[in-house]
Amino acid sequence: MVNPDRAEQTGRTARQAPELLCYPEYEGAPEIIAGRSARDWMDATAQRFAYRCTPLAIANATGWEITLPFSFSATWNGGPLVSDVWTFLEGWDSRYRQVVSSVFGNGVLTFHPGWLFRTSPGWALIARGPPNTPRDGIAPLEGLVETDWLPFTFTMNWRFTRPGTVRFGKDECFCFITPVPHETYDTIRPRIRSLDDDPDLKAAYDDWRSRRSAFQARVAVGEPDAIRAGWQRDYIAGRDPTGSAGPAFHRTKRVLPKPVR
Repeated sequence: MVNPDRAEQTGRTARQAPELLCYPEYEGAPEIIAGRSARDWMDATAQRFAYRCTPLAIANATGWEITLPFSFSATWNGGPLVSDVWTFLEGWDSRYRQVVSSVFGNGVLTFHPGWLFRTSPGWALIARGPPNTPRDGIAPLEGLVETDWLPFTFTMNWRFTRPGTVRFGKDECFCFITPVPHETYDTIRPRIRSLDDDPDLKAAYDDWRSRRSAFQARVAVGEPDAIRAGWQRDYIAGRDPTGSAGPAFHRTKRVLPKPVR
Protein backbone atom coordinates (compact mmCIF):
# COMPACT_ATOMS: atom_id res chain seq x y z
CA MET A 1 0.00 0.00 0.00
CA VAL A 2 1.27 3.47 -0.87
CA ASN A 3 1.74 5.82 2.04
CA PRO A 4 -0.46 8.83 1.11
CA ASP A 5 1.79 11.24 2.97
CA ARG A 6 4.83 9.87 1.15
CA ALA A 7 3.02 9.99 -2.19
CA GLU A 8 1.98 13.58 -1.60
CA GLN A 9 5.54 14.51 -0.64
CA THR A 10 6.97 12.77 -3.72
CA GLY A 11 4.45 14.47 -5.98
CA ARG A 12 5.19 17.85 -4.45
CA THR A 13 8.94 17.31 -4.90
CA ALA A 14 8.45 16.34 -8.54
CA ARG A 15 6.30 19.41 -9.19
CA GLN A 16 8.85 21.67 -7.55
CA ALA A 17 11.92 20.17 -9.24
CA PRO A 18 13.68 22.95 -11.16
CA GLU A 19 13.78 22.67 -14.93
CA LEU A 20 16.77 22.92 -17.22
CA LEU A 21 15.64 23.30 -20.82
CA CYS A 22 18.29 23.06 -23.54
CA TYR A 23 17.65 24.49 -27.01
CA PRO A 24 20.31 23.77 -29.69
CA GLU A 25 21.23 26.76 -31.85
CA TYR A 26 21.92 24.51 -34.82
CA GLU A 27 21.96 20.88 -35.89
CA GLY A 28 24.96 19.10 -34.42
CA ALA A 29 25.53 21.50 -31.51
CA PRO A 30 28.22 20.25 -29.07
CA GLU A 31 27.01 17.32 -27.01
CA ILE A 32 25.79 17.77 -23.43
CA ILE A 33 26.57 14.88 -21.10
CA ALA A 34 26.29 14.27 -17.36
CA GLY A 35 29.36 15.37 -15.40
CA ARG A 36 32.00 12.65 -15.13
CA SER A 37 33.61 11.90 -11.76
CA ALA A 38 36.84 10.48 -13.15
CA ARG A 39 39.98 12.58 -13.60
CA ASP A 40 43.27 11.38 -15.08
CA TRP A 41 45.29 12.93 -12.27
CA MET A 42 43.03 11.28 -9.68
CA ASP A 43 43.46 7.91 -11.41
CA ALA A 44 47.23 8.40 -11.20
CA THR A 45 47.32 8.89 -7.41
CA ALA A 46 48.56 5.94 -5.36
CA GLN A 47 45.74 3.38 -5.07
CA ARG A 48 43.48 6.07 -6.61
CA PHE A 49 43.64 7.73 -3.21
CA ALA A 50 42.14 11.02 -4.48
CA TYR A 51 38.74 9.33 -4.93
CA ARG A 52 38.56 8.78 -1.19
CA CYS A 53 37.79 12.49 -0.95
CA THR A 54 34.05 12.23 -1.52
CA PRO A 55 33.47 16.01 -1.80
CA LEU A 56 36.01 16.12 -4.64
CA ALA A 57 34.39 13.31 -6.63
CA ILE A 58 30.86 14.61 -6.02
CA ALA A 59 31.85 18.10 -7.22
CA ASN A 60 33.22 16.60 -10.45
CA ALA A 61 29.78 15.20 -11.26
CA THR A 62 27.52 18.00 -10.01
CA GLY A 63 26.56 19.47 -13.35
CA TRP A 64 26.62 18.78 -17.07
CA GLU A 65 29.51 18.95 -19.50
CA ILE A 66 29.39 20.54 -22.93
CA THR A 67 31.98 18.64 -24.93
CA LEU A 68 34.10 19.41 -27.96
CA PRO A 69 33.20 17.69 -31.25
CA PHE A 70 36.81 18.00 -32.49
CA SER A 71 40.41 18.51 -31.38
CA PHE A 72 42.32 21.77 -31.82
CA SER A 73 45.21 23.82 -30.49
CA ALA A 74 45.29 27.52 -29.56
CA THR A 75 48.23 29.89 -29.34
CA TRP A 76 48.66 33.28 -27.68
CA ASN A 77 51.69 35.45 -28.46
CA GLY A 78 51.24 37.62 -25.36
CA GLY A 79 49.70 40.61 -27.13
CA PRO A 80 46.44 42.44 -26.30
CA LEU A 81 44.74 42.15 -29.71
CA VAL A 82 42.05 39.73 -30.84
CA SER A 83 44.46 38.64 -33.58
CA ASP A 84 47.09 37.74 -30.97
CA VAL A 85 45.16 34.52 -30.26
CA TRP A 86 44.80 32.03 -33.08
CA THR A 87 43.63 28.43 -33.34
CA PHE A 88 44.41 25.37 -35.46
CA LEU A 89 41.87 22.62 -36.12
CA GLU A 90 43.08 19.02 -36.25
CA GLY A 91 41.34 17.48 -39.22
CA TRP A 92 38.11 19.01 -40.45
CA ASP A 93 34.80 19.87 -38.82
CA SER A 94 32.24 22.29 -40.22
CA ARG A 95 31.31 23.45 -36.70
CA TYR A 96 34.82 24.69 -35.94
CA ARG A 97 34.18 28.42 -36.37
CA GLN A 98 30.80 28.13 -34.66
CA VAL A 99 32.46 26.79 -31.50
CA VAL A 100 35.91 28.38 -31.14
CA SER A 101 37.05 31.97 -31.73
CA SER A 102 39.04 34.92 -30.41
CA VAL A 103 36.62 37.69 -29.50
CA PHE A 104 37.88 39.73 -26.57
CA GLY A 105 41.67 39.94 -26.91
CA ASN A 106 44.03 40.05 -23.92
CA GLY A 107 44.76 36.34 -24.16
CA VAL A 108 41.14 35.20 -23.95
CA LEU A 109 40.02 32.14 -25.93
CA THR A 110 36.25 32.01 -26.48
CA PHE A 111 33.97 29.00 -26.84
CA HIS A 112 30.37 29.20 -28.05
CA PRO A 113 28.36 26.44 -26.35
CA GLY A 114 25.78 26.28 -29.15
CA TRP A 115 22.85 26.10 -26.76
CA LEU A 116 20.25 28.45 -25.35
CA PHE A 117 19.30 27.44 -21.82
CA ARG A 118 16.22 28.23 -19.77
CA THR A 119 15.87 27.49 -16.07
CA SER A 120 13.00 27.71 -13.61
CA PRO A 121 12.19 31.13 -12.08
CA GLY A 122 14.87 32.16 -9.61
CA TRP A 123 17.39 29.66 -10.98
CA ALA A 124 20.54 30.48 -12.95
CA LEU A 125 23.45 28.60 -14.47
CA ILE A 126 27.03 28.74 -13.31
CA ALA A 127 29.19 28.25 -16.42
CA ARG A 128 32.80 27.29 -15.73
CA GLY A 129 35.54 24.85 -16.61
CA PRO A 130 35.33 21.21 -15.51
CA PRO A 131 35.83 21.05 -11.71
CA ASN A 132 39.17 19.88 -10.32
CA THR A 133 40.80 19.80 -13.73
CA PRO A 134 43.98 21.90 -13.62
CA ARG A 135 45.44 22.81 -16.99
CA ASP A 136 48.85 24.22 -17.77
CA GLY A 137 48.95 27.51 -19.63
CA ILE A 138 45.26 28.43 -19.64
CA ALA A 139 42.51 28.78 -17.01
CA PRO A 140 38.70 28.83 -17.30
CA LEU A 141 36.79 31.98 -16.43
CA GLU A 142 33.54 31.52 -14.53
CA GLY A 143 30.21 33.26 -14.97
CA LEU A 144 26.71 33.18 -13.53
CA VAL A 145 24.04 33.55 -16.23
CA GLU A 146 20.40 34.46 -15.45
CA THR A 147 18.92 31.79 -17.66
CA ASP A 148 15.44 32.10 -16.16
CA TRP A 149 14.72 35.07 -18.46
CA LEU A 150 17.58 35.37 -20.95
CA PRO A 151 16.42 34.95 -24.60
CA PHE A 152 19.95 34.50 -25.97
CA THR A 153 23.04 32.43 -25.29
CA PHE A 154 26.41 33.16 -23.65
CA THR A 155 30.09 32.47 -24.26
CA MET A 156 32.48 30.33 -22.24
CA ASN A 157 35.89 31.96 -21.95
CA TRP A 158 39.34 30.69 -21.00
CA ARG A 159 42.32 32.99 -20.42
CA PHE A 160 45.91 32.11 -21.16
CA THR A 161 48.12 32.37 -18.10
CA ARG A 162 51.19 33.01 -20.24
CA PRO A 163 52.13 33.12 -23.94
CA GLY A 164 52.23 29.68 -25.50
CA THR A 165 50.18 26.90 -27.06
CA VAL A 166 47.50 24.69 -25.48
CA ARG A 167 45.52 21.77 -26.86
CA PHE A 168 41.90 20.73 -26.34
CA GLY A 169 40.94 17.19 -27.30
CA LYS A 170 37.78 15.80 -28.89
CA ASP A 171 35.07 14.92 -26.32
CA GLU A 172 36.78 17.10 -23.71
CA CYS A 173 34.61 19.36 -21.58
CA PHE A 174 35.02 23.04 -22.42
CA CYS A 175 32.03 24.31 -20.42
CA PHE A 176 30.55 22.85 -17.23
CA ILE A 177 27.06 24.06 -16.28
CA THR A 178 25.48 23.80 -12.84
CA PRO A 179 22.03 25.19 -11.95
CA VAL A 180 21.96 27.30 -8.78
CA PRO A 181 19.10 28.97 -6.84
CA HIS A 182 20.31 32.45 -7.82
CA GLU A 183 17.34 34.30 -6.32
CA THR A 184 17.84 32.95 -2.80
CA TYR A 185 21.50 33.95 -2.36
CA ASP A 186 20.67 37.52 -1.41
CA THR A 187 18.61 36.22 1.51
CA ILE A 188 21.51 34.28 3.06
CA ARG A 189 23.13 36.06 6.00
CA PRO A 190 26.26 34.32 7.30
CA ARG A 191 26.48 34.53 11.08
CA ILE A 192 29.65 34.06 13.09
CA ARG A 193 29.16 32.21 16.35
CA SER A 194 31.27 30.53 18.99
CA LEU A 195 31.15 26.75 19.20
CA ASP A 196 30.37 27.29 22.88
CA ASP A 197 26.94 28.55 21.77
CA ASP A 198 26.07 25.04 20.57
CA PRO A 199 27.23 22.52 23.21
CA ASP A 200 26.08 19.48 21.20
CA LEU A 201 27.94 20.58 18.08
CA LYS A 202 31.02 21.46 20.13
CA ALA A 203 31.01 18.05 21.80
CA ALA A 204 30.71 16.30 18.42
CA TYR A 205 33.50 18.43 16.95
CA ASP A 206 35.81 17.85 19.93
CA ASP A 207 35.15 14.12 19.73
CA TRP A 208 35.93 14.09 15.99
CA ARG A 209 39.12 16.10 16.50
CA SER A 210 40.28 13.76 19.25
CA ARG A 211 39.57 10.67 17.16
CA ARG A 212 41.25 12.22 14.12
CA SER A 213 44.41 13.13 16.05
CA ALA A 214 44.60 9.67 17.59
CA PHE A 215 44.18 7.99 14.20
CA GLN A 216 46.87 10.14 12.58
CA ALA A 217 49.21 9.36 15.47
CA ARG A 218 48.63 5.62 14.93
CA VAL A 219 49.39 6.01 11.22
CA ALA A 220 52.53 8.03 12.00
CA VAL A 221 53.99 5.25 14.16
CA GLY A 222 53.08 2.58 11.61
CA GLU A 223 50.36 0.77 13.55
CA PRO A 224 49.25 -2.03 11.18
CA ASP A 225 45.48 -1.65 11.68
CA ALA A 226 45.64 2.07 11.01
CA ILE A 227 47.84 1.56 7.94
CA ARG A 228 45.40 -1.00 6.56
CA ALA A 229 42.45 1.30 7.19
CA GLY A 230 44.18 4.09 5.27
CA TRP A 231 41.70 6.74 6.28
CA GLN A 232 38.66 7.24 8.50
CA ARG A 233 35.40 6.60 6.70
CA ASP A 234 32.90 8.56 8.76
CA TYR A 235 32.14 11.09 6.01
CA ILE A 236 31.85 8.60 3.18
CA ALA A 237 29.57 6.46 5.36
CA GLY A 238 27.41 9.44 6.32
CA ARG A 239 28.15 8.57 9.91
CA ASP A 240 28.44 10.83 12.92
CA PRO A 241 31.63 9.75 14.76
CA THR A 242 29.77 9.94 18.08
CA GLY A 243 27.27 7.33 16.94
CA SER A 244 24.37 9.73 16.50
CA ALA A 245 21.94 9.29 13.64
CA GLY A 246 23.39 10.14 10.24
CA PRO A 247 22.00 12.64 7.76
CA ALA A 248 18.67 12.10 6.02
CA PHE A 249 20.33 12.92 2.67
CA HIS A 250 23.84 11.76 1.80
CA ARG A 251 25.66 11.02 -1.46
CA THR A 252 28.92 9.18 -2.05
CA LYS A 253 28.47 9.10 -5.83
CA ARG A 254 26.51 11.21 -8.28
CA VAL A 255 25.32 10.18 -11.71
CA LEU A 256 23.08 12.83 -13.24
CA PRO A 257 20.70 12.00 -16.08
CA LYS A 258 21.70 12.92 -19.59
CA PRO A 259 19.51 15.43 -21.45
CA VAL A 260 16.57 13.85 -23.26
CA ARG A 261 14.42 15.08 -26.09
